[in-house]
Amino acid sequence: MSKIYSRPRIRIPKIVFSGENNRLNKEKSGKIARIILVLIIAFSTVKVILDAVYPIFDTLCENRARSIATIISNEEATNVMREHSYDEMFTIEKDSNNNITMIKSNVISINEIISDVAIKIQQRLDSRGRENIEIALRKFYRF
Repeated sequence: MSKIYSRPRIRIPKIVFSGENNRLNKEKSGKIARIILVLIIAFSTVKVILDAVYPIFDTLCENRARSIATIISNEEATNVMREHSYDEMFTIEKDSNNNITMIKSNVISINEIISDVAIKIQQRLDSRGRENIEIALRKFYRF
């Protein structure tokens, strides 16, 4: 019978450690295995802790950002409205008996006020830049 397909096999020699060298290699591989195991446990622990803390940290930062934005919005709206009066925004028309018949709004003036408030809020937020948010450790125990 003839061969249909044949290829040479690659033979890799076995490496055998004997005597003193074998014991040293086992000790080294045992130490390396322990180090790798400790590193895996350490990284796993850090990952679990960060996964638990991140939602709390995210919520606290979001609440602080909302608080800052609300304070700035209220202050700037108050500052802008100090410069304007009610008569500037609305016109009240009365009849001969001094009864109110119509209240007309001055849309142009109102739009200018709204635009001015939005611009000043954005400028104030931009001027604050990045802020450090300090979080006490006791806040992590509330959730």
